Amino acid sequence: MLRLSELRLELDHTEEDLERAVLRCLKIPRDRLLERHLVKRSIDARRRDRIRLIYSVDVQVRGEDALLRRSAQDRRIRRSPDERYHYVAKAPPSLEAAGLLRPVVIGAGPCGYFAALLLAQMGYRPVLLERGQPVKQRSADTFGFWRRTSAFQPESNAQFGEGGAGTFSDGKLYSQVSDPAHYGRKVLEELVACGANREILTLHRPHIGTFKLATVVRGLRARIEALGGEVRFGTRVDALEIKAGSSSAKKPLQLTGVRLSDGTHLACDQLVLAPGHSARDTFAMLERVGVALERKPFAIGVRIEHPQALIDRARWGDCAGHPLLGAAEYKLVHHASNSRCVYSFCMCPGGFVVGATSEPGRVVTNGMSQHSRNERNANSGLVIPVLDEDLEPHERFQGDPLAGMAFQRTLEGRAFELGGGDYCAPVQRLEDLLEGRASTDLGSVTPSYQPGVRPCDLAELLPASMTAALREALPAFAKQLPGYDHPDAVLTAIETRTSSPLRIARDEAYESINVQGLTPAGEGAGFAGGILSAAIDGIRVAEAVALRLSA
Repeated sequence: MLRLSELRLELDHTEEDLERAVLRCLKIPRDRLLERHLVKRSIDARRRDRIRLIYSVDVQVRGEDALLRRSAQDRRIRRSPDERYHYVAKAPPSLEAAGLLRPVVIGAGPCGYFAALLLAQMGYRPVLLERGQPVKQRSADTFGFWRRTSAFQPESNAQFGEGGAGTFSDGKLYSQVSDPAHYGRKVLEELVACGANREILTLHRPHIGTFKLATVVRGLRARIEALGGEVRFGTRVDALEIKAGSSSAKKPLQLTGVRLSDGTHLACDQLVLAPGHSARDTFAMLERVGVALERKPFAIGVRIEHPQALIDRARWGDCAGHPLLGAAEYKLVHHASNSRCVYSFCMCPGGFVVGATSEPGRVVTNGMSQHSRNERNANSGLVIPVLDEDLEPHERFQGDPLAGMAFQRTLEGRAFELGGGDYCAPVQRLEDLLEGRASTDLGSVTPSYQPGVRPCDLAELLPASMTAALREALPAFAKQLPGYDHPDAVLTAIETRTSSPLRIARDEAYESINVQGLTPAGEGAGFAGGILSAAIDGIRVAEAVALRLSA
């Protein structure tokens, strides 16, 4: 097969137009084209008056070798890469007879689920431990909290439970991580096998949506269990059991097992730790038992909401509403004069702003979209990287890897108080923020945040330099997206869980730098930033564990 890329067509093209573009690229007659398969479709919207679609396709042709030689200078034509997944190891028929303990995975987010799935597919029958609840119960708990029909559940919410934080999100499935082994393709194929729409295999910026994600994670669980794996919910790991390494060991500490929240002990010598970015009690436990941790950059900010129709017009112009375009997204960045950077984060077209706290007495926001992306508002995080100067006043700053976590908690507690102490979120009209006055009411943009909102002055919450940077960035963004500085756009605080504020240090073999048998992974461990990159990291660490077990 050959792969053709950069085939540009008008928005209202036909299948015949695409085939003619293939033939023109190859410079061959129709009778030499044997097969054609869509690989990827993306949108070129650099000119709103001429939006085009860009295709990559795989083709089978007569005289492939000769055609490749003739087209050697055309970078659009190359051999199709082998994107099939190749397993690195296979478990022995009996782990017990081989003297092997079953590997343990902590966390049922995308990283943990894919680590467990790959280990199960290689025959290692992993045990996956998740502190939260299965997705059906978790959804009931989370929506009940948002709708104020049930109390907040610290162990079952938008952060904790089956599927991880990504379950209540837009379900974006694209990433900028380097992926020469095509692990991303493996992830997408497994998601389709578990119920995701097949279009995620070909869209340039695919997404699943919250309700569909609930179906998919149940499918992943079923596949793991069918292969001999075990998934335990409501099972929090309260401590790692670690002993001093032997004199011949390469690392000073060695994992021997975990102690669970019910007081029981589970022996293991290979553990994938994929706790998610909000497992703060887990991070504190890791520090207590001596696991090497380090601070990591992260960002905080607010969620901004506009009418989706405004964003569609700003991005697509007269083509807004075209069925092939759908709800428009955006990506923005501004470097402010005070040296702070403001950028959009986790943009959710046609979605909601939701309550994403994992601790009582705190307010946290996140964005969520269904697969259809057909709600009236667009929302996105507008976030600013946290600097040392933001952390320095905090008592935990000096060399403490948990300083960022403490900073997050402080702001979330202030947001809770500013919102009235009942999990309502503090909000402000964009015009009021720019004018430096508190909002007392809202305008034409109705905030979607659940459980509710209270108008305020966000300058009472955000660090002064961050507020100043936002005030400078918003008019600058309007120059790129007309109408972005709509006076009634709503800013909802606070967005703190953009990524983990720390990293669980690991070596080139994906193992903790000081604890033998401990494999930190995913977003919470500081090695991913979204569903796809976390799942890819899950595959990588599963391979590392399998190779250790098969050595």
